[in-house]
Amino acid sequence: MQRISRDALLTLLDTGAVTVVEALPAAHYEADHLPGAVNLPGELTVGLATQLVPDRDRIVVTYCSGPFCTRSKTAAVVFERLGYTDVRVYDGGKADWAQAGLPFEGARTAARAS
Repeated sequence: MQRISRDALLTLLDTGAVTVVEALPAAHYEADHLPGAVNLPGELTVGLATQLVPDRDRIVVTYCSGPFCTRSKTAAVVFERLGYTDVRVYDGGKADWAQAGLPFEGARTAARAS
């Protein structure tokens, strides 16, 4: 399983060549998530994977709350088993993103802005 650093993820986000997948329950995603991320709230199925990332050759980056959360790693393994060719895990997750002072999207962010 390939890992990705925050800086490398930021570069990919700038190019638009990545689908970022938050592997946490919907309430966590709705509160705040990385910009442009899609939500994988539970078990990854073939149908859900195809819905979230239709192109199996697209770069997929999974993340969760931080380095001690295993949901992102589990999701990455399943994406790989389903034939996705470039899957990476952002181990730092939300904790690392927040520590760097980077922006989030979601209800919590919207509430702060108003």
